[in-house]
Amino acid sequence: MAYSLTAVALTLLAATANPLSGRDAASGGASPYVAEIESWRKDREQRLTSETGWLAVAGLFWLEPGKATFGSDAANDIVLPQGVPARAGTFVREGEKVTVTAAPGVAMTLADQPVAADTVVPIQGDPLRLGRLSLFVIRRGDRYGIRLRDPESALRRDFKGILYYPIDEAHKITARFVPDEKPQTVRIANVLGLVSDEPSPGMVEFEMNGRTLRLRPIIEDGDEREWFYIFKDETAPDETYGGGRFLYSKPAESGRVVLDFNKAYNPPCAFNPYTTCPLPPKENHLPVAIRAGERKPAK
Repeated sequence: MAYSLTAVALTLLAATANPLSGRDAASGGASPYVAEIESWRKDREQRLTSETGWLAVAGLFWLEPGKATFGSDAANDIVLPQGVPARAGTFVREGEKVTVTAAPGVAMTLADQPVAADTVVPIQGDPLRLGRLSLFVIRRGDRYGIRLRDPESALRRDFKGILYYPIDEAHKITARFVPDEKPQTVRIANVLGLVSDEPSPGMVEFEMNGRTLRLRPIIEDGDEREWFYIFKDETAPDETYGGGRFLYSKPAESGRVVLDFNKAYNPPCAFNPYTTCPLPPKENHLPVAIRAGERKPAK
């Protein structure tokens, strides 16, 4: 069932007023746990809305082999926002290499150095700077593209905030870790249909709503300091984002893992169509409704 912003606001107001909702009745203030989650939410929104956050991503342009012109003129292959030169330069993609040449008189830098003719742009590296804009070369499978970041993007300017379920410490769960007998990988597809095999340490098992459930974490980018969960539950797509949500935990300690679903959050694709996000693997589709963490974004 879809909820209006008014209904959500009333729900959150009722939860705040309820002494059983996590407030410290004796002191009249937030309990330490509620204060922790409120601080986490504040940091999360600051990252999302910062000039380098996902809301500042203002375009994604896939590069075919050969030349692609860019600038604010609509005749370019890559059309940039107004405020930059009509014809700013040209990208050339040759296999796995992307170069850029600035148009005459256009000031453009890469790693604080002026861009000359046929300057190689690193993949997933430093961006080109063109006025207020940043242009990154990204790779997704065998596809190469230009990701545009604009601190004046409409998505950032018009952002309505993040919607949450009420904080409930009952959704902070101590789970059991069930290691795999031998190293495993899990196939993770993204919104483009590309698939990658990601390492996984095992399964995390817990009880919720009278059922035993399992989630499979992955080791993201080889960083074993955190486990990353891409999951989907029965609140999707009506109450939460249809493409699932993200969650992190610390690695297992003494066979136990703490899953705090109050920190479950939306992937960038929930807010921004110019992003590419992983989708939950089949084993992480949970047959229960987890009403904790972030809800579907407001429109």
